[in-house]
Amino acid sequence: MMDFRSFVLLLFGLVTVLAQTAAPGISCEAYNGTNCQECLSNVTCLWCQKTKMCLTYPAQTILPSQAFCPLNESRWGLCWMNFQALIITLSVVGGAIIIAFLVCLFCCCKCERIGSYRFNAKMERQTSKTKEKQQERKAEMKMRHEEIRKKYGLYGSNPYSKFS
Repeated sequence: MMDFRSFVLLLFGLVTVLAQTAAPGISCEAYNGTNCQECLSNVTCLWCQKTKMCLTYPAQTILPSQAFCPLNESRWGLCWMNFQALIITLSVVGGAIIIAFLVCLFCCCKCERIGSYRFNAKMERQTSKTKEKQQERKAEMKMRHEEIRKKYGLYGSNPYSKFS
């Protein structure tokens, strides 16, 4: 059976192979005059809707400059979604995931702390009850011993004083 790490590596390899459908020697500018789908078949390409040109994605700068192609007119990865909407969507989803993770982390730590406080309080109550019962039993035994001493005339400061 495949473990999780092997599955992830296999999945990553398949995605990499499927993403590189265009021939590696063909530049993105060779797709000029075609449509968005053909241009974006190569993952290194960027489609500019305004100029209807296929451009090589500027990987040195993470975001393409406005002079290169405006973000709301750029298409990368998906023809039906502009690059600006893609960035906003990914940012919102990423932020929501991070916030959800932090909330879960905070709640789990807080709930665990509350649970340990409850457990400690319960243990303290049980300990105090046990001590109270033990003190009551001790007092009862002391009273019984004193009654026995009175009965047999051994009541005094030192019960062995009569024998000396």
